[in-house]
Amino acid sequence: MAALFGFAYFDRYYRWRDCFNELGRCYDPQTGMVYVEQAGLVWITLLLVCLGLVVMVLFLRNRMKQQ
Repeated sequence: MAALFGFAYFDRYYRWRDCFNELGRCYDPQTGMVYVEQAGLVWITLLLVCLGLVVMVLFLRNRMKQQ
């Protein structure tokens, strides 16, 4: 899931970060899509939550093995 959210962050925000106007929107004339700057916050939050869960599970798993 973290990789999927990472790809979504890259595809929906990071590639277009220099294109956003003062309203936080970017229009891609080739595809006709409008990208919004707020999408970056959503995707990076989901990515960090998933990565945090993975780290927590690995940490707890390692602690269980040591006991």
